[in-house]
Amino acid sequence: MPIYTGDKKPGNKPAPKKPSSKKSNAIRNLFFWAFIAVIIIAVSSLWQSGNSTHRLEEVPISDVIRRANEGEIARIEIVGQEVRVTPEGEDEPTQVSRKEAGSSIFEQGLNPDMAEVSVSEPSAVGDIIWSLLSIGLPILVIAGLFFFMIKQMNAGNNQAMGFGKANAKVYNDSKKVKFDDIAGNENAKQDLLEVVDFLKSPKKYEALGAKIPTGLLLAGDPGTGKTLMARAVAGEAGVPFFSISGSEFAEMFVGVGASRVRDLFSKARKNAPSIIFIDEIDAVAHKRDARGGAGREDEQTLNQILVEMDGFDGKTGVIVIAATNRIDMLDKALLRPGRFDRHINVQLPERKDREEILAVHFKNKPHAKIDLKSLAAKTTGLSGADLANIANEAAILTARDGKKEISNSEVVEAFEKVAIGPERKNKVMNEKERELTAYHEAGHAVVGFVLPDSDPVHKVTVIPRGRTGGVTWFLPPEDRSYKSIYEFKDIMARAMGGRIAEGLIYGPDAITTGAGSDLKHVADLARAMVIEEGMSKKLRNRVFPEVDSGWLGGKKYDYSETTAREIDEEVEQLTTEAAKRAEAVLKANLPALKTLADALLKQETLEESEVAAVLKGAKLPDTAKLH
Repeated sequence: MPIYTGDKKPGNKPAPKKPSSKKSNAIRNLFFWAFIAVIIIAVSSLWQSGNSTHRLEEVPISDVIRRANEGEIARIEIVGQEVRVTPEGEDEPTQVSRKEAGSSIFEQGLNPDMAEVSVSEPSAVGDIIWSLLSIGLPILVIAGLFFFMIKQMNAGNNQAMGFGKANAKVYNDSKKVKFDDIAGNENAKQDLLEVVDFLKSPKKYEALGAKIPTGLLLAGDPGTGKTLMARAVAGEAGVPFFSISGSEFAEMFVGVGASRVRDLFSKARKNAPSIIFIDEIDAVAHKRDARGGAGREDEQTLNQILVEMDGFDGKTGVIVIAATNRIDMLDKALLRPGRFDRHINVQLPERKDREEILAVHFKNKPHAKIDLKSLAAKTTGLSGADLANIANEAAILTARDGKKEISNSEVVEAFEKVAIGPERKNKVMNEKERELTAYHEAGHAVVGFVLPDSDPVHKVTVIPRGRTGGVTWFLPPEDRSYKSIYEFKDIMARAMGGRIAEGLIYGPDAITTGAGSDLKHVADLARAMVIEEGMSKKLRNRVFPEVDSGWLGGKKYDYSETTAREIDEEVEQLTTEAAKRAEAVLKANLPALKTLADALLKQETLEESEVAAVLKGAKLPDTAKLH
């Protein structure tokens, strides 16, 4: 992906490339360290050769002559005054001695017939080299260390000089992302296309006195394609695209973040028309609290962003696009008109959009006929990133099995792996645990199957998946934007079905920890119904949103102790009601519960049609009805 680094606008000829200094520096470093290595090897060799005699045992010359005359020495080497001795049975000299100056070893009594004797003169060149190296080596080592220290200091200075520079990536893609490459979210794309049109034809808007929004905030769940849409704006408009993450502004030193903001906006103005994209802006632009924070680094950075965006006008040609999945955390000053004028909600894809997204991700993968329509219907609530992951997992599973094409079975397996976790068939469960798991999952399935406002049972299995010992999987038949109080209550009742089934089969005091996550889900849902949705009886139509806690930071709920007790009572009432409804359903359908558990023990996994066949005669008792 080519990086746009010049100050010229797109369309002009790029500035000639400067010769790369990195390559020349690397070559210089290579030669320097190679030179040092050669010196070290040479010195080591000479040191070993010069000190080889130091490792020999030193003996008197008289002892050498006596042993030679007695036939105990095989060879004698005389180098100057040094006598090197190789005893019988040895290949190399092991001893050394010195003869008297001015006389030969034969004059001192050696019998020439008893040992091989060789005489040579010492090498003057070796001594000279050794003397030079003994003087020059310390100088070279000191010079090398000095060079290394200077280089490190220069690198530190360069880093210090660039400490306040923004590390934004500046893209001018050769393979540009277009809006046609993005499936779904048509409303969001339309809002962004207006920005593209302004960047291409600004005079059309200026003639009517219109001002393009200076900032666009993309808000939505993780994985919905916010970053991809921002890239598409740059790709469609053909302008430089400055991309940086909010966390890259943060630094432990006060003032650095603000300096990086100034540098980023300065670069964008020089390359106008251009786009600044700040991903995860909530990392640096969260709400300011009552502490003021005039000296805090994060708030100085936020203040600088506010100043830079407030100074924009329609003629700068710079547009700021930011992305967040926590718009509730952003400071209000950042969200006002004149800064982020337009808030674009990037939603989770609907069924039609999911089918288009899946088609895009399977387009370049070899596959047989895949039922994408059915898969799109099952993937309610999944993001574009999740769908891309399903396609990738299907390709991995196909390659693992040695197949050449992705089939529908790999796609289904990949979907289940992403949605409910991978199968853990190697986990060993004894028969008692398998039986308990079967009744637990059957309890969920029976309650969910019978209750009228529950989603249909898609699959039941006693094979451990992800972090669970078994799974009862409910899937909605269609996309829905709202949930009724009846649906919430049915979800809570079917979640209680596992714990209630354990109590009915094994006794009320024989319950296990297997329902821990179910109970947490029920508690969270009941509390949300009371506090956030106003769905309780006593506190109907009243909600209690979170508020800032001021000096302490964090969050709190703004209600009295009396209201807190009423909320706890309502949560308890909803939880108790869910347990009673689940118990009524299971007692009325106890034979069906046992039949379904037996089927799970035999087959381990039951699909939707198989569950429906087993529970065909299950009924809803009057005591479990809500309406």
